[in-house]
Amino acid sequence: MIDEQGYRLNVGIVIAGPDGRVFWGRRVGNRDAWQFPQGGMMPGETPEETLFRELEEEVGLRQEHVSILAHTEGWLTYRLPRRFLRPPRNRPRCIGQRQKWFLLRLNAAEAAIDLTLGPEPEFQDWRWVNYWYPIRKVVHFKRAVYARALRELAPALPKRSKHA
Repeated sequence: MIDEQGYRLNVGIVIAGPDGRVFWGRRVGNRDAWQFPQGGMMPGETPEETLFRELEEEVGLRQEHVSILAHTEGWLTYRLPRRFLRPPRNRPRCIGQRQKWFLLRLNAAEAAIDLTLGPEPEFQDWRWVNYWYPIRKVVHFKRAVYARALRELAPALPKRSKHA
């Protein structure tokens, strides 16, 4: 779904493990393209419905595997660099993403993560990283949105126990 301003409606997903580190996925086909899971909303879908559909398609996790800890209050946007803009095909031109971000806690075992369940895998590899690490490592045009989302979601991140 593309809104009237040309932004694709989308959800961003931050999955926190038991020690507070977060899921960081490497996109298929590009060894240096790492990001959080994200995906576009379908017509008639709520952000939460999109969250659970994309979570299963991209990471193999179902609703019962996670708990929602927080979400951003509003929508965060970023524009795509000119070189990534595609000519429109019978629909409005997409100039970027408008995202609602969710922070999840993984309640299942790490083995529940399966990058091959979706019709076309988005990720070829993943790892746990420090909560703030992605801000420095994501592609440059997403950095400001990542920083805003992580700052807003951080208060809901469970504090690590001294024994973790």
